[in-house]
Amino acid sequence: MNKRETFIRIFKKAEKKYGKSVKRLAAEGWDKDWKVLLATICSAQNRDEVTIPVMEEFFKKFNTLEKIAGAHVEAIKKAIRRINYFESKAGYMKETARMLLDDYGGKVPDSIDELVKLKGVGRKTANLVLAVVHNQDSITVDTHVNRLSNVLGFVDTRSRGKTEEELKKIVPKKYWSRINRIFVLWGKEVPGRDKEKLLKKLEEE
Repeated sequence: MNKRETFIRIFKKAEKKYGKSVKRLAAEGWDKDWKVLLATICSAQNRDEVTIPVMEEFFKKFNTLEKIAGAHVEAIKKAIRRINYFESKAGYMKETARMLLDDYGGKVPDSIDELVKLKGVGRKTANLVLAVVHNQDSITVDTHVNRLSNVLGFVDTRSRGKTEEELKKIVPKKYWSRINRIFVLWGKEVPGRDKEKLLKKLEEE
């Protein structure tokens, strides 16, 4: 069985187990595209359970891009202080809000090249926004996707960028945008690098 066949077999099992989960991740459930973007920026190196309530409160007060762009950065810091690296992320959000208004007419860009021009946006955030906001086929490689892909033998890589590159070679496009949610839910339940433990979890009822 080649890597593509192995991936499809395992992914179908994972999707069967986790596909009906109602657990919300940080990029999901927002009513504005720009909220998806800013919540995703803030979610980096933070647990979704922390990011989501913080951002829900933040968006109650800062409910437009204009308010965020015009806010004093100290006010943004205060509002998101429970998030790791809140000081730098406050600056990213203010500048990204300004850029969206000034350069993109308030719209979230729909290409990775444009998205990564925004402050605090790397390939992981850009790919997730492309999938969630623009329904594009994109592979979002975070810590969980990177770890599981290596442990399960789909790739043998040392960087997330290389993992994305290698997964694109073996994974049919129709699965690309579904990988992140499924692998994140799976990875949260099974930490570590024990392949048997990961696969055993898929067999549990």
